[in-house]
Amino acid sequence: QVQLVESGGGLVQAGGSLRLSCVASGRGFSGYSVGWFRQSPAKEREFVAAIDRNGGGNYAYADSVKGRFTISRDDAENTVYLHMNILLPQDTAVYFCAASTTYGPLLRESLYNYWGQGTQVTVSS
Repeated sequence: QVQLVESGGGLVQAGGSLRLSCVASGRGFSGYSVGWFRQSPAKEREFVAAIDRNGGGNYAYADSVKGRFTISRDDAENTVYLHMNILLPQDTAVYFCAASTTYGPLLRESLYNYWGQGTQVTVSS
């Protein structure tokens, strides 16, 4: 089992950048695929980005963030990052990370077993 804690959210102006972190406790984090999802008010939670396990050589991104967001992982630090550049007001949401023992990258929520509590990102225009 792993427990996930997100951090790095905050208030930023449009065009700015943030880096979100997802830190895992527990052993064997390198064996987990990890994804980032987001949920804004009155909308369903949606996929943002995902990285596979064991070194993370494969990635997936939502079309809305391609070219602006980058997912990466540092298994020595039990951490997955979401680097967010050229932020837009429509990126405002609570961002969640999730982990799964299934080989990734995984785009579907139902494939993830473990979830963090989320971190708020607010982009002002």
